[in-house]
Amino acid sequence: GRGVWGEFRPPSPESSVRAIFKIHRRQNMSLKEIQKQTDEWISQYKSGYWKPHEILAQLAEEVGELAREINHGWGQKIKKPDEKDGNLGEELGDIIFVVSALANSLNIDLDEMWKRVRDKHLIRDKDRYERK
Repeated sequence: GRGVWGEFRPPSPESSVRAIFKIHRRQNMSLKEIQKQTDEWISQYKSGYWKPHEILAQLAEEVGELAREINHGWGQKIKKPDEKDGNLGEELGDIIFVVSALANSLNIDLDEMWKRVRDKHLIRDKDRYERK
């Protein structure tokens, strides 16, 4: 394979997100801790992190899987009889895993970036929407 997950195949839930969290069972984790666990998992493989554009392609695939599940549940798309039920939570978990891998590969601290984005929205959008 070309990378940790093989030839551009998404990680199975068992081999990616769930495997990491079986080792680390804490309920509340910071993004920094999620990034650390992602790095621990990826670092055990010789190939290490993919190139950023390869991780981005993986992210697009994972978002597509989430979109498909949402479209099945709330959209017009009807599942085929032989199509198994997906899990929205697992799809979101896969996205978090891949985002964490991308951030790690680019040395980006997601905790710090989250604080910046949160503050930006708190200031810029404070009067944008009607309050309850």
